[in-house]
Amino acid sequence: MDIRILVVEDDEHIGNTVAAFLRDAGYEVEICTDGNDALLRVYEGRFKLIILDIMLPGMDGQRVLKEIRKLGDTPVLMMTALSGETPQLRAFDNHADDYITKPFSMLILVKRVEALLRRSGALQSELRYGDLTLLPESYKAHWASVELPLTLREFEILLLLVNNQGKVITHETLLSKVWGYDYDVNEGTVHTHIKNLRAKLPENIIKTIRGVGYTVEKSGGKQ
Repeated sequence: MDIRILVVEDDEHIGNTVAAFLRDAGYEVEICTDGNDALLRVYEGRFKLIILDIMLPGMDGQRVLKEIRKLGDTPVLMMTALSGETPQLRAFDNHADDYITKPFSMLILVKRVEALLRRSGALQSELRYGDLTLLPESYKAHWASVELPLTLREFEILLLLVNNQGKVITHETLLSKVWGYDYDVNEGTVHTHIKNLRAKLPENIIKTIRGVGYTVEKSGGKQ
């Protein structure tokens, strides 16, 4: 998982503990301990999410958040030992995406991070079949690290086949699942889309079952 997270926390123990739990969850993590350093790293690095303490040396977290918002909409999760709703309201006024109060459960923190990443689109469920990766939420497909220029229909056909690898998907099923019965299409439409789809795949993984439909073999390694 190539997702980098910046943890800005001046308490070394808390920072290291948060980083350890996030790394165990599969994320890449950098840690810094003051607001000025945090901004420098945000300027220089490409982080998918920032976990930001409020009480920081150099520049407090609220000011750092304001500067981050001038740069873009990277998700920011604020964390603090400050009680009461005033600092929380100020953080949300400064466009924080979430807020958590110390002490907190590290497992809950990881789940909140996951939720923010999903909301931002940085974390997507994916379906793998050998060198092929499908991202259903964004309708994107990659072969190795190269994005495939698929149309919406081509993506839906490929997704249906990979989701049912080892099974034969009939022409009728493809028509009903991908186009729906309201569309004026026939088997010839399916054949044309399969032909175009095969031309865009570096490897012909789609097998024709003559007179019935199409399939992809189960050996692709669905994950």
